Amino acid sequence: MNALAATNRNFKLASRLLGLDSKLEKSLLIPFREIKVECTIPKDDGTLQSYVGFRVQHDNARGPMKGGIRYHPEVDPDEVNALAQLMTWKTAVANIPYGGAKGGIGCDPAELSISELERLTRVFTQKIHDLIGTHTDVPAPDMGTGPQTMAWILDEYSKFHGYSPAVVTGKPIDLGGSLGRDAATGRGVLFATEALLNEYGKSVSGQRFVIQGFGNVGSWAAQLISEKGGKVVAVSDITGAIKNSNGLDIPNLLEHSKVHRGVKGFHGGDPIDPNSILVEDCDVLVPAALGGVINRENANEIKAKFIVEAANHPTDPEADEILKKKGVVILPDIFANSGGVTVSYFEWVQNIQGFMWDEEKVNNELKTYMTKGFKDVKEMCKTHECDPRMGAFTLAVNRVARATVLRGWEA
Repeated sequence: MNALAATNRNFKLASRLLGLDSKLEKSLLIPFREIKVECTIPKDDGTLQSYVGFRVQHDNARGPMKGGIRYHPEVDPDEVNALAQLMTWKTAVANIPYGGAKGGIGCDPAELSISELERLTRVFTQKIHDLIGTHTDVPAPDMGTGPQTMAWILDEYSKFHGYSPAVVTGKPIDLGGSLGRDAATGRGVLFATEALLNEYGKSVSGQRFVIQGFGNVGSWAAQLISEKGGKVVAVSDITGAIKNSNGLDIPNLLEHSKVHRGVKGFHGGDPIDPNSILVEDCDVLVPAALGGVINRENANEIKAKFIVEAANHPTDPEADEILKKKGVVILPDIFANSGGVTVSYFEWVQNIQGFMWDEEKVNNELKTYMTKGFKDVKEMCKTHECDPRMGAFTLAVNRVARATVLRGWEA
């Protein structure tokens, strides 16, 4: 089942639990706007090249739309729709005043020079500048983009609308980016894990963790978990996988990964088959890489008691059912990885106020939001006698549906 089908399925199950009527259900599913634009730029060799830029704006009942811009050669419209919708539910679970959006450009950033990427970003911004904005739609970095991309969008947008630092988040610190943003998703995973384990009378200290994915989210999660006394026994990335039953030395692994561009060859652990990482013996499994990695083929072999979804859509619905029967507790992506968008919200707030916070305030506020979010999900689980995934979806759909009805938008 693809990402869009899985998201729609979870939405419809939540909608049924809440007793929404079919007209309201339909209006919540249909995107507010889908944008497709041609972006033609001169390449460094003087030739012209055209690319397709896009933006899906899903819902704005609770506030401006929010979501990443990705540069990737294969852009799947269904996946973008799913991720835009997922952002609507994620921001609602986190209880921040946004709706969902997603977009990007169909290109391979590795094949473009810095100046070509800048020209492409500026042309794309020219095409969509009247459809994004501080109180309309606030983009952020995603796959293949980063703080520099956001800086170009900010500059180009400001030519039309005056200096507007809150039009994008994930900016460089020097242009109004927030302290703590780089670690935010990984730190949010830590806070979510602490809240979950606390519910079962456990703490991070002494628990054995396996982390699939050692990019931004996975590496920060590993670092913060190990600082709290958690034992990270195995990690993997695109280069390979390593294991040490006594716990990996995470600071040394981070240094090795930076120098060698991956975990492969690290001497503080034994190499293992990357495909076996998800079924390694541990207490908490953290998938922090791709979607659909936990499926009916491997779900029965998973030994973890808890799964914290740091990636988007890592668990297929079929695997969900198998794991539920095994008694595995899954903390769903729309809550577990919402630390990033929550600190993006803090960045937006700081830009609007023109008053920047120190890193301690950012981290403390994030902990408050993640802890409260877990309590809200737990309450919905009790009310509807459901698992955390359905608890999170019912919480999100209910908040968006209430805003839609209160604004008089229901069909």
